[in-house]
This record gives sequence, C-alpha cells and structure tokens, in this order.
Amino acid sequence: MTGVSADALPEYRDIRVEHRGPISWIVLDRPDKANALSTAMLDEFSDALERLAHTGGPVVGIRGEGKGFCAGYDIDQVGTPKAVDPVADRDRLARNVNRYLAIWDHPKPVIAAVHGYCVAGATQLCVFTDLTIVAEDARIGEPALPLGGGYIAPLWAPLVGPKRAKELAFLPGNMISGTTAVEWGWANHAVPADEVVDTVEEMAERMARIPSDVLRIKKLSVNRAMEAMGVRTAAAGVPEMDALLHLSPSVTQLREWIGEVGLKTAIAEFRKPAGKEPQ
Repeated sequence: MTGVSADALPEYRDIRVEHRGPISWIVLDRPDKANALSTAMLDEFSDALERLAHTGGPVVGIRGEGKGFCAGYDIDQVGTPKAVDPVADRDRLARNVNRYLAIWDHPKPVIAAVHGYCVAGATQLCVFTDLTIVAEDARIGEPALPLGGGYIAPLWAPLVGPKRAKELAFLPGNMISGTTAVEWGWANHAVPADEVVDTVEEMAERMARIPSDVLRIKKLSVNRAMEAMGVRTAAAGVPEMDALLHLSPSVTQLREWIGEVGLKTAIAEFRKPAGKEPQ
C-alpha cells in the first residue's frame, strides 16, 4: 500500500484530505453553506482527486462535514447560467459532469459516505463513485425547484431504471431515504448514521488486501461493461438537455416568479401536497 502524509497535498480552503490507513478521504468542508458545490470547491475537489491517483491510500473516500453530505450546486456560482448563451451554458454543465466522470475513470476504488442530505449535483457525484454507503435516514433527491431538465435523473437511470428515474424527475423536490436508495439500487448499503464512516473504512480495509493493480483492472472491467450499455454516452448528453431547457420561456418565467416571491416561498409552493391551491 502506498501512503503519504496530508502535508504532501496543498492546503485547501473548501475541502480537506485525510489519510486514514488504507483510505484517503476527500471531505467536503463547507458546512456553513451545507457543503454546497461552489466553483472553488469543485476546483479543489478535482485537484485532490487527480493527486490521489498517485498518492495516498489504495482507496479514496468522499464524505461531507457537518449535518449533511452536500446540498448540491451553489446556485449563485454554479447552478445558474450567467447569460443567454447556450454554447457557454452547455460547456459549463459539461465541465461539472466531467469532474464526476473523473471519479469513474479514477484508477482507485472511490466510495461515497452519505449522511444527512444529498441533493441534486451531489447525487451526480455519487452516481459515479464505485460504492455508495448511506445513512438509513439520509435524504437524497432532486433540486427543490424545477429550473433544469435532463441533468440529474438521466444519470440515475442506469442504477435505478427508467421508471424510478422519471419518478425522481417528475415530482419537484422529490426525495428518497437512504433505505429506499438501496432498494432502488442507487446505493449499496444503508446503515445507522453513526456507522457510515466506520462501514466505509472497514470496506476499504478489506479492499486494501487486494493488490492495487488488480483492483484497478476489476474496476475497469465493470466500467467497460457499463460503457458498452451506453453509460458514458448518456452522461455526455445531459448537458445539452439541461442547456436547452434553460432557454425555455417557462423556466425564464419561473425564475422571475422566484425572484418576486423569494426562494423559501417558492420551494414551499412546490412541496405542497396535491390538491392544495397556491397562495
């Protein structure tokens, strides 16, 4: 097993890297912002992931600091197109997906440890990890407001099937528990919240008994089978679908309405039970 001290990596601002035995953790460390994926955090995440391909333990883990794993993209920085430019918007969205494809292509097994909440773009990240361990009471799902389309749920489809992916996409703010995520096939195991990290570290300990080059080829062989079924092609298509919808009049009107009523009110309206009239 190759190991390095934490000093071998840069000192990051919005993430931190912890080497604990056979696993090197990338910790999303912006708890005051619900670990929302800002531009700086995403850049740091990509940098750490690339460096850990050649340093650290034989297994990479990803977890969140604080009350939850991650609330998704920071809507002020990453989650909103800055101008009406479909090409730039598509490039922006593709850049996000490519960060997560780097997990898929990483030479080491990557395990996500999910507790609390895991929303929107954070679920994209977990789709591409090799294993996902969740807290039984975790809340996992779509953005609270339908401002995009074809960006989150299509990446779920290879794991959960088309009908469940559509259920996720068609109900605004749809959320499932960690237990349901396992039943659907999105996650591997659901355990009590205080056992998530220990479970991942125990699995990493067992994985580390296998030589790293063997682990790498085992991962590659399964990925190749999935890619033969079109997983990478599907991932490449999601930025176009989302960029297309960002230009639609209905989404423009929805953004204007949110600006008028405020984010909290808008979310509450979409989460009302069926049959309740908007106020």
